Amino acid sequence: QVQLVESGGGLVQPGGSLRLSCAASGTIFRLSTMGWYRQAPEKQRELVATIGSGGATNYADSVKDRFTPSRHNAKNTAYLQMNTLKPEDTAVYYCNGLWGATDYWGQGTQVTVSS
Repeated sequence: QVQLVESGGGLVQPGGSLRLSCAASGTIFRLSTMGWYRQAPEKQRELVATIGSGGATNYADSVKDRFTPSRHNAKNTAYLQMNTLKPEDTAVYYCNGLWGATDYWGQGTQVTVSS
């Protein structure tokens, strides 16, 4: 059974940085497209960034030049480096793993940007 477990969320001041991790088990991680999504209170879940099996990346305009997805296939782990955080980045962040037509979600990790 595929499991995705996020970690690394927390409270950070505006302008600060955090790195989220998503550890995968029960699957061939290197074949996946890994995505990061977020959901703020009373808003729909939105795509933040993705990284494909070959390393190609895609970003939402709102995080371009601030957030960077990466992956370490030997560790079965995806990362989201978040720099220059803003209060509007506050949300629950979820990782998503896509293998072919099947995807899986992690449980989410809270990121709060506040002074």
